[in-house]
Amino acid sequence: MNVAIERVEAFGVAVPLVGEGFKNAYTTKKVQKSVIVRVTSASGAVGLGNIDPSPGYSEDTVDDSLAVIREVLAACALGHDGSNVHRLLERMALAQAGFLDAKAALEMACTDLVARACGVPVHTWLGGAVRDRVSFNAWIGILPPEQAAREAKEWFGRGFRAAKIKVGGGIDADCDRVRAVREAVGDTMELRIDANAGYDADTSIRLARRLEGVRLQLFEQPVPADDLAGMARVRREGGGVPIMADESVLDHASLLAIIRADAADLVKLKVMKQGGFLPTRRMLETASAAGLRVVIGHGFGLGVNTVAEIMLAATSAAVIDGLECVGPLKTADDIVTKKLDLMSGSIALPDGPGLGVELDMAKVDRYRFA
Repeated sequence: MNVAIERVEAFGVAVPLVGEGFKNAYTTKKVQKSVIVRVTSASGAVGLGNIDPSPGYSEDTVDDSLAVIREVLAACALGHDGSNVHRLLERMALAQAGFLDAKAALEMACTDLVARACGVPVHTWLGGAVRDRVSFNAWIGILPPEQAAREAKEWFGRGFRAAKIKVGGGIDADCDRVRAVREAVGDTMELRIDANAGYDADTSIRLARRLEGVRLQLFEQPVPADDLAGMARVRREGGGVPIMADESVLDHASLLAIIRADAADLVKLKVMKQGGFLPTRRMLETASAAGLRVVIGHGFGLGVNTVAEIMLAATSAAVIDGLECVGPLKTADDIVTKKLDLMSGSIALPDGPGLGVELDMAKVDRYRFA
């Protein structure tokens, strides 16, 4: 199959978030600024890609990603066979170092294009799904214990059976918040905590030990991204709570460093952050071979990127329940014709063809900033 790419378009959009927006360890934002890529073949078939960089998490800004796609990477795809992702990734690597987010947008669009041309969903193109339904992970911010407990009960009542609780700013308050949530939801909800690299190893060890009786599913990124020795210490000395690396994971080399350091029980992977379906799939298989479990997803994706992560997650038994690609719960609108409804905590696996979503160009034009 040769699906020659005839046109590459990149749109910058700023989609409003629900309510007052969201605050994390890095920033407060009221809109999600994203890049949408559309590739068109000589036959007129299209494929979609989407990246949703977040300040503090992403290596590059949305404006930088948009510029490098338009000025450098688009030329790598033009005239190229969209079905040959190996060659596309090679051409983009030679043309531009870094910018994995931007490269992921083009690789995702080409994968969508080819799967559509074959009449199969992307999860089939990636080797086949091992589950027919996917579940999602709720989130609890750095809130007073009573408010955190109330929000957790609301998530549980909707059908969510896993939730992440943000920690940071002091382990006394963290312990009160986490314990209040556990008491509110009982034993049937999996609870994760996430320090966003904000604590050192000693503090994280103290926190993990104090929460031993809470039965945590995992402790995400307890130390700064470059402190693998510290993360390994938390894993050894933290009372047995499983440790997940997030900010420490970027490319295959960083994953191998985590494995060699024996620093984590799980890793979090994201199609955008890792540079596309193929690089993420390779890392997923490496993690699985090393005995690590995997969490898939990032929290602020629009519809295209969210479906991409859902479809990838469905292809591996190493991926645990509770996907973190919950962006449609946080956005007030979307740029696809049918916004994903994740409100019940799980959905049936989308069945394509391709990613199975279509651009709503009226929405793209409404929210376009570049």
